[in-house]
Amino acid sequence: MHHHAMARLRELLPPPVSGGDSIDWQEIERARRLAFPADYREFVESYGGGEIDEYLSIGTPPVTGSGYGDLLDRADPALSDRDREDLSALLPEGVPPLLPFADSASGDVAFWLCEGAPDGWRVAVFRRQASYGMNRWTVFDGGMASFCVAALTGEVNPFSERLSAGGRHEFVSWRRGEGQV
Repeated sequence: MHHHAMARLRELLPPPVSGGDSIDWQEIERARRLAFPADYREFVESYGGGEIDEYLSIGTPPVTGSGYGDLLDRADPALSDRDREDLSALLPEGVPPLLPFADSASGDVAFWLCEGAPDGWRVAVFRRQASYGMNRWTVFDGGMASFCVAALTGEVNPFSERLSAGGRHEFVSWRRGEGQV
């Protein structure tokens, strides 16, 4: 099944020639009791782990040889009381478990807000560099693929720096370093 936001993402960000990563999603769900959103599964299968515009690293479940395969080790990270309060101010229903799926070169982190069915998970970004007194969190009312499209088109600017401003975007797979393009 193709997710609608993934079609737009492929237009903006061509998948690497080397393809994506093969993940046994059913085994992860069985062993970890963790299911992932359909758009993310499609992203991983099309792109794999790697970087968007040499700025935003997208993590995956473990893949032999990939430096981006640490996603399962990062579940529900600890937040400082201040960071939890700031996020809570944007989420009147409370802060659900968080699962980070992407990191920027500036130290920002994109999380899923893991509440409800995985296909309904929204995205929250913690911005490391923010003006004094500014809430460092941005909550995006959509999934991972929609969020990436919005960030690439400039519809949202949740990171400390903008993704490349030019009309062309590039995804660099972890395989590029392995002699594959």
